[in-house]
Amino acid sequence: MTGKQTRATRTRATRTRATEPDPDRPESLWRNGDFLRFWLGETLSLLGTQVTNLALPLTAITAFDATDEQVGVLRFLQLVPYLGLALIFGVWVDRARRRRIMLGANLVRMVLLALVPVLYWTDALSMVSLLVIACAVGVASVLFDVSWMSYVPTLVRDPKHYVEAGAKMGMSSSAADVAGPGLAGVLIGALTAPVALIVDAFSYLVSLVSLLLIRTPEPRPRPPAVRRHVPAELREGLRWVLKNPVLRSLALIGFCCNFSMVTVWTMFLLYGSRDLHLASTTLGGIFATASVGGLIGAAISRRVIRRFPLGRVYLVAQSALLIGPTLIVLAAGPRPVMVGMFVLSFFATYLGLGVAGVIIVSLRQASTPQSMMGRMTAVFRTLLFGGGALGGLFAGLLSGRIGAQDALTVAAIGSAAALITLALSPVRRLRGLPPTPEEPATAPPAPPAAPDVPAAAD
Repeated sequence: MTGKQTRATRTRATRTRATEPDPDRPESLWRNGDFLRFWLGETLSLLGTQVTNLALPLTAITAFDATDEQVGVLRFLQLVPYLGLALIFGVWVDRARRRRIMLGANLVRMVLLALVPVLYWTDALSMVSLLVIACAVGVASVLFDVSWMSYVPTLVRDPKHYVEAGAKMGMSSSAADVAGPGLAGVLIGALTAPVALIVDAFSYLVSLVSLLLIRTPEPRPRPPAVRRHVPAELREGLRWVLKNPVLRSLALIGFCCNFSMVTVWTMFLLYGSRDLHLASTTLGGIFATASVGGLIGAAISRRVIRRFPLGRVYLVAQSALLIGPTLIVLAAGPRPVMVGMFVLSFFATYLGLGVAGVIIVSLRQASTPQSMMGRMTAVFRTLLFGGGALGGLFAGLLSGRIGAQDALTVAAIGSAAALITLALSPVRRLRGLPPTPEEPATAPPAPPAAPDVPAAAD
């Protein structure tokens, strides 16, 4: 072989090695088409949800002159289904294919939200019907939320991608937080609050289509080796979370954080719209500008986690979230200064949430085997959104009793007090993700692999 041929052979070998996948450097999820389809649909759905979060209470306030207590009840009914149904739905999700469940849940949410402007146009919308629709949408949201986090590992497969998947989903949530409130304010100002809900209905239509386009086959759940009972499976899910120190701490602190965030958000909406007479566009602008913090937090989370110990990042991020409401109470002076303080308060909260959210989801997925994923998610959804539901009800009742401004002071003090629980958390001592545990001993053996059939045939 000549020298020239030898060099050519070496060049081809080098190029071949360069194009071969490196097992130590797994491919990015940017090459996972089905995950990208799911991500796109969920991003648009989250954007629409932000419109609904502002449009529903403003519909009650502007169309029916709802009291503080009624607005609190509305927010409570949106989230209370998580308290009663998440655990039961979690058992069901672990027994069924998740994609089918998510399709049905999004179809229900799309129809119900499209019904609000139709009833409004025909003068058939009432406060009672608005409350019923809000609760029904909450039920469908429970079913979807319990399912999607358990479904993502089917698309991602490699646990090394869990942090990347969590970061991308966190960026979607933060981007929706940024664009959603501002878009909601503009839409409500131009179309009225009830009509603006049609945007959320359309976002669920897009999510439906994106789910239908996914082709990764979802394996059938393993049949139980023995007859199973719902109460027993509920206890297994609760036991799995409560016996694991990391999961137990995440659930408890998550309850406190969600209670604080929904309480402050609801009180501020009442305070801004009634006491300060801020326009819907101004309220939307405050939330949209502040939500840039969440987008930044999700974007930098992977880089920060690689550089610093996981537990330390979690501690700092959650502290920012819990201290943020204090700035609302301290806001004073001319109107522009107050608005700036409001933005800074929510910016700190969203920044902390953007970073902490990626860590929390990654820890939950890494600490739970696939057979327990739905029930683990259900336990967390029950506590997290249960905290939000109670926070919304508490906000309405306390604001109605002592006024929204004084109620915000009480909420800020309570939020800061939760730092004690955070300081005692075992999560703050973690340096990285724990190894994925083995399936529990009660789990049945895996059946033979099913043939790879297109997802459309499910």
